[in-house]
Amino acid sequence: MTLQFECETDLDLGIDCASLAKEVAEKVLEMEGCPYETSVNLVLTDNEEIKRVNTEFRNILAPTDVLSFPMIPFEKPADYHIVEDDDSYFDLDTDELLLGDIMISAEKAAAQAKEYGHSVKREFCFLVAHSMLHLLGYDHMTKEEAEIMEQKQADALEELGITR
Repeated sequence: MTLQFECETDLDLGIDCASLAKEVAEKVLEMEGCPYETSVNLVLTDNEEIKRVNTEFRNILAPTDVLSFPMIPFEKPADYHIVEDDDSYFDLDTDELLLGDIMISAEKAAAQAKEYGHSVKREFCFLVAHSMLHLLGYDHMTKEEAEIMEQKQADALEELGITR
């Protein structure tokens, strides 16, 4: 897996964000049975920039903790059949499956860690797991979908030993 990581904020979360993000992303991909080498872009930013992007793409005039921009319109979550006959989902140079982009607000991650009473590491890793599931076609628009995502996020973090 290739994780392209870019930090656009001066806020230091005190963790190795790139390594942790790659570890969590790989665990989610393993648990979801992804048969391909993959590529994901992750930007760590501030509240101002994530608010701008949230406004532009979701028409929500507020900062959020994480945004996900999937490249693949999965018909069913983690059903990779959709990409089998379409080379446009793959990087032509590396043959990696292009899953999409993640944007995380460092400010929100730090604030939510404090609010929820757990470490910044746990909050950051939770946001990566959450977003990876979105990139694989999961959503939480219904109670049932939310329960599935919550369990998958919890399972991934538990397997990695990243607890509250």
